[in-house]
Amino acid sequence: MGQSKNVAIFQESKIRRHWDEDKELWHFSIIDVIAVLTKSANPRKYWSVLKTRLKKEGSEVATNCSQLKLLASDGKKYLTDVADTEQLLRLIQSIPSPKAEPFKLWLAQVGYQRLEEIEDPELALNRAMKTYLRKGYSRSWINQRLKSIEIRKELTDEWEDRGVKEDLEFAILTN
Repeated sequence: MGQSKNVAIFQESKIRRHWDEDKELWHFSIIDVIAVLTKSANPRKYWSVLKTRLKKEGSEVATNCSQLKLLASDGKKYLTDVADTEQLLRLIQSIPSPKAEPFKLWLAQVGYQRLEEIEDPELALNRAMKTYLRKGYSRSWINQRLKSIEIRKELTDEWEDRGVKEDLEFAILTN
């Protein structure tokens, strides 16, 4: 993957990232995110203190973060603490910064919406419809898409009832 795909731009700042083909997840440089959100003179030190605080609080987020070799500004690759999207969102919640506040508000809104959808699953379908409409899909395409999802679910349920258990087996059957 080219270097341009390994860097995300957020508020005109570069965030180094790496795509994990096996897990199909992005991993983001924690130091880069902290630098953007805190404007700290020493984001590495900030991360060190935050890790200690999180561990004292019983959070395993810092423990679950891994390290990958990412390209540094000097052109060399160094081991860098990285977090996947879920871990990164949790870390952002722990950063007291005005720049982190919009993320925190968004996370709270999304969390609230999901709790509402647990109580009333029809809300999830309505949200999916609105999202597809905002992306420019026609109502007929959306209805066809939702029907095909329902049919695929019925098919995979039948396979599961007949003993298909492994993800690889499902992948072969759906290919």
